[in-house]
Amino acid sequence: MFQIRCDLHLHTNHSNDSREPLENYCKQALAIGVDCLCFTEHADHNPKDPGYGIYDAGAFFEEFQRVKRIYAPKLKLLAGIEFSEPHLYQEGLKSYEHFPYDFILGSVHFWGDDMFPGEMIQRGVSVEKCFEDYWPDVLKSVKSGGFDCVGHLDFPKRYYRKLIYSKEFLGEICTEMVRNGIILEVNTSSLRAGLDEAMPNADMLEIYKKCGGRYFTMGSDSHMAKDLYTFVDEAKKIALGLGLEEVYFEGRKMIKA
Repeated sequence: MFQIRCDLHLHTNHSNDSREPLENYCKQALAIGVDCLCFTEHADHNPKDPGYGIYDAGAFFEEFQRVKRIYAPKLKLLAGIEFSEPHLYQEGLKSYEHFPYDFILGSVHFWGDDMFPGEMIQRGVSVEKCFEDYWPDVLKSVKSGGFDCVGHLDFPKRYYRKLIYSKEFLGEICTEMVRNGIILEVNTSSLRAGLDEAMPNADMLEIYKKCGGRYFTMGSDSHMAKDLYTFVDEAKKIALGLGLEEVYFEGRKMIKA
């Protein structure tokens, strides 16, 4: 049905919030017919983040190269990071430039009073306040650049189970993305969490397209091998149906899937 089946957002035991070995994802990919995997480990430079200081790029690449030698004939394996709050930690982002990454996701996980959305909910921060503070930080992140793709654009939705945005402000974000050569991820973890739409939804993808966006990547945001590629085909159909083109990255260069 699809030329190549990609999942470009995966976390392993090189991320603070996963215990899954890289090799388990490879075995699962072969079992379910997925062709291309990108391991996007959390690279966290916010001292408040539980993953702060945990990621070891050297150790990751040592393991990655070992696994790649085993599975390269059957799978396309790519190396990446998910870098949090790139607008705040530009020097940290630049510190990875000498590693041979294929793909860099830029995400916003902490904002407002430097809180993760789960903590916001615990402290009684309203969904309106959460999104009000979130979107300006996303705009700052895409203006700062240095990464290839925005991860889970409407991230708070996964926790608050509600989405609030201004079409005008989202248009400003998408226009800045296009200007800086940053594309959009379609992330299916919200579907796995029981929501009825991916991140972002079809209406947001339409705005992205109207602002000149053409390309997207697919990512399950899995932290366990059993979740690899979940709901990807369903979400991909929506994006393709809007006339967007799926891509992956190799050596930081975009390739049509």
